[in-house]
Amino acid sequence: MKLRYFAWVRERVGIPEENVDVPAEVKTVADLIGWLSARGEEYAYAFENPKVIRAAIDRHHVQPQAHIANAGEIAFFPPMTGG
Repeated sequence: MKLRYFAWVRERVGIPEENVDVPAEVKTVADLIGWLSARGEEYAYAFENPKVIRAAIDRHHVQPQAHIANAGEIAFFPPMTGG
């Protein structure tokens, strides 16, 4: 599964994207954020406040409880502001 990181999430993780093999027990976006947070200090920092992280599965915005099965790409980004 391809993961993409944007804005300060990318800055904190330190990479713009990566391919990962997600464990079978990781079923939702929220589970994925929890799993990523445990992968290292930079991930823990990037996802320290999961309520503000936004996600998209295959370019469609989703809620944290969205299932990730069959996702080709999941993107994470901070809240967006207009202007």
